[in-house]
Amino acid sequence: MSQTIVARRYANALFQLGQEKSKLDQLETELRTLSDVFQSNQKLITFLKHPRVTVEQKKQMMNDAFKGFSAEVINTLHILLDRHREEIIPDMIAEFITMMNDAKGIADAEVYSVRELSDAELQRISETFAPKVGKRSLNLKNVVDPTILGGIRLRVGNRIFDGSVSGKLRRMERNLVSANNR
Repeated sequence: MSQTIVARRYANALFQLGQEKSKLDQLETELRTLSDVFQSNQKLITFLKHPRVTVEQKKQMMNDAFKGFSAEVINTLHILLDRHREEIIPDMIAEFITMMNDAKGIADAEVYSVRELSDAELQRISETFAPKVGKRSLNLKNVVDPTILGGIRLRVGNRIFDGSVSGKLRRMERNLVSANNR
């Protein structure tokens, strides 16, 4: 079974538990913090997978590091450690956050532009494109890409909205080439 499927099952179980106990927002906050820790400290997974470190030592380290976290998150981490599934922790967190975004009607997206966009511009882009992908709003990450020459390119999941100058030039070139080949 692939790691993504396993991660999704753990995330789904934690999501359902959060719904039952009305703790979804708290769990999301804790898991986002945990995600930041895993992203900023690449050696953490290496430590958790190390064969000379006992499961009890790993659990103790997690308890000490994440003392203020809810029992649900800590117990989920303990279960993953008991079952030697340490490497799926970041995937499980990402799956949980995706479930939360879906429940809230939010999607993560990247907007590529020639310059850094202002908050007002990002807000207008979110308001314009969210209904087009069936969401209430978009969590936008601005990526500065001078190769697009002007305009913006928006990627939401596997959908791309290309309003960039370079994209328009590529489309014009394709049209001209296909017209000459007729």
